[in-house]
Amino acid sequence: MAELEVKNWQNEVVEKIQLPDEIFAKPLNRHLLWHYTRVYLAHQRQGNASTKTRGEVSGSGRKLWRQKGTGRARIGSIRSPLWRHGGTVHGPKPRKYDLKINQKEKREALRIALSEKVRANSLIILDSMKLEKPKTKELYTKLGNFNLEKSILLVDLSSNKELKLASRNLPKVSCLFLDSINAYEILKHKNLLISKDAVNRIKEAF
Repeated sequence: MAELEVKNWQNEVVEKIQLPDEIFAKPLNRHLLWHYTRVYLAHQRQGNASTKTRGEVSGSGRKLWRQKGTGRARIGSIRSPLWRHGGTVHGPKPRKYDLKINQKEKREALRIALSEKVRANSLIILDSMKLEKPKTKELYTKLGNFNLEKSILLVDLSSNKELKLASRNLPKVSCLFLDSINAYEILKHKNLLISKDAVNRIKEAF
């Protein structure tokens, strides 16, 4: 069982916490992480792009001129794909991009992602992530105490609305409530800042 430091907003160690190996020390499984990422990104696609075929665009179906004798190319309809305002050939139609992944794989991918952050020393546990006011400047000042140069993911319980509001205007800073945490977002960001309460909830859930 690993032991990690718990810090406050001033980057001071206030206590230490035990992290179970079955959640925070899982061996790397690259294929599972690839599979989860592929499924997650596919589910983000709306799939509502649509084009009209020659049978759906407006326009008469009559033959514009006779087949032979005019010196012009033969044409059967003004809705031909060769013409301006004609139909689209093989264009996109509304569809679903959903791929399948079972619940066991999703939970395992989350464990592996958390374990990777521990191995990379990119996981910081805070005793509390509460802010006095939902002010971006206040959060920016507090994050400056940790000297984190790359992207940051903040994770706390859904009751911390101030954190969500304060992080919206900070580039490279994202905020997720615990009920929305997933392996893709954890791996996407270089640093993970998570509250002690959220860690305890994760330990209970798994």
